[in-house]
Amino acid sequence: MKALSVRNPWAWLIVHGIKDVENRNWASNYRGQLLIHASMTWDYDGALWISNHFGKIFPNVSEVTQGAIIGRVNMVDCVTRHASKLFFGRYGFVLQEPKAFENPIPYRGQLGLFDVPEDILPF
Repeated sequence: MKALSVRNPWAWLIVHGIKDVENRNWASNYRGQLLIHASMTWDYDGALWISNHFGKIFPNVSEVTQGAIIGRVNMVDCVTRHASKLFFGRYGFVLQEPKAFENPIPYRGQLGLFDVPEDILPF
């Protein structure tokens, strides 16, 4: 199954249905189920930007899982324009049907879309 590594708090916002578009500098033709991997890096500047624009809508860095697959979404499109207040990239991966995993799966992230063996997934 395909996966995408995203820094927190963005990854947390995606799997909890708050962020419906993921900003990227590259386009993708992929459509379908997509695992969200929370990278080991916390985006402090991004967290400050989110807090300034929307308030504190995510947990503290010590309260979120990093270095693991934390949920999945359905990637339905890749766009250059989107109505979301969280779209500000060159390309946006439009995400629907978010599901946060109750038990994150420790896994090493990679750049771009990457494959995760299905035998490690709980479904």
